[in-house]
Amino acid sequence: MSRIYKILVVDDDPYILMSLEFLMKKNGYEVMVARNGNEAMEMLNLSVPDIVLLDIMMPDVNGYDICKYIKSNKKLKEIKVIFMSAKTRDSDIKKGYDLGAALYIKKPFSTRELVSNIKSLL
Repeated sequence: MSRIYKILVVDDDPYILMSLEFLMKKNGYEVMVARNGNEAMEMLNLSVPDIVLLDIMMPDVNGYDICKYIKSNKKLKEIKVIFMSAKTRDSDIKKGYDLGAALYIKKPFSTRELVSNIKSLL
């Protein structure tokens, strides 16, 4: 039996959060959602997902800091981080990869592309 992968979706936009949660469940993933950086940190301390879909610009803790936290934590560092961001400058993207992101997707993005990227990472 194949195992069910767990995905944590972190975004302060409720519409994006809802649609990604629906999309991931439809594709057979177990989904956790966090509406901000603090919620994401709490969830990471409770449960270790396989992938974190991470917005960068959030009101409290930004995505870069969450990624830093994940990659510096022995229990979490194997998690694949996918940034989803409207920050599309080369320097922003480079920073994401330098922090250990597996992927950096520019918003708006194609959901079909996102799903296939996730499948190839797992």
